[in-house]
Amino acid sequence: MRKVLIIEDDISLRENTAEILELSGYEMVTAPNGKIGVEKAKTHLPDIIICDIMMPEMDGYGVLKALSKNETTRHIPFIFLSAKTERSEIRKGMDLGADDYLTKPYEEQELLSALESRLAKAEILNRMAIAKSQITERSHGQMQTLGELKKFFDDHGTIESYENGEELFKEGFRTNAIYLVLKGVVKCYKMDAEGKELITGIYSVNDFLGFTCFTENLPHQETATVVEDTKVATIPKATLLDLLQKNHDLALALMGLLNENIGTIKEQLLQMAYSSVRKKTARTLLQFSEILNKKSNEPIHISRSDLSSVAGIATESLIRTLTSFRREGLIKIEGRNIRILKLDQLQKII
Repeated sequence: MRKVLIIEDDISLRENTAEILELSGYEMVTAPNGKIGVEKAKTHLPDIIICDIMMPEMDGYGVLKALSKNETTRHIPFIFLSAKTERSEIRKGMDLGADDYLTKPYEEQELLSALESRLAKAEILNRMAIAKSQITERSHGQMQTLGELKKFFDDHGTIESYENGEELFKEGFRTNAIYLVLKGVVKCYKMDAEGKELITGIYSVNDFLGFTCFTENLPHQETATVVEDTKVATIPKATLLDLLQKNHDLALALMGLLNENIGTIKEQLLQMAYSSVRKKTARTLLQFSEILNKKSNEPIHISRSDLSSVAGIATESLIRTLTSFRREGLIKIEGRNIRILKLDQLQKII
């Protein structure tokens, strides 16, 4: 059962909102002001937070700032619920990192749809961050497996922490380090002539990266940026080269890993080059439909920006594609809602 924290000083609105969500199958936690809300968020770790803006003790903006600084709460989806309807206030809330903004009075279905949408997006992004493969280790010799190499990084490497958005290294610059991800997720990418990101790899816990030729200090051919708070262990390239020279089985195991990575990168680049916007849009619609557990012809309440960010395409391109799907009778667009009319035909697109 998904847990929702409501932070609202108006007791009637707080109780009414909690009752609506409880009847819809959510577990409820409530707080009468921002200060208590922050403490309950840290204690109960809800799946999503709904928060008023104007409150005693601490306003909604202060709540969001406080939770964003805390490691255990910073990734919880956050929705503002407020009577403030000025565009500047809405923009302020979104700039601080809120996931959505609902204005009072709200429709019951609007509230439920906003929760479903944000929870679905969070689950999709979490799935994308999970490591998709494990490396098989062999069991003989002194240091001949990648597992033993990872232990060496843990025991002898320099541990460094990076916040979401920080770069480990940048295309064209030199670093004298090889990285092992201990926590978090890192994306590597190149920029094309039009300034568009071409992602060459996603790395999570226990993945190595930074293998620009370690016999020479050559500049990196890609940029590595963390997409959530990340911790890495690093060792100098010279140290790794010395290990490989002394442990031939380890060198062969690492060569196998690099070979596998090259094949994966090629496949990713081919998909990026040839997978059409139609396929990406259809695939993302089907993902949201699956996560939200919607049956064919049931509406999906999801913002265009969320669809485009998960699909990895420009919002304008996504909107044009949705319009094309609507004209073909595959979907029906009803405000922010999208209703899939022909599920089987969308599946055929991908």
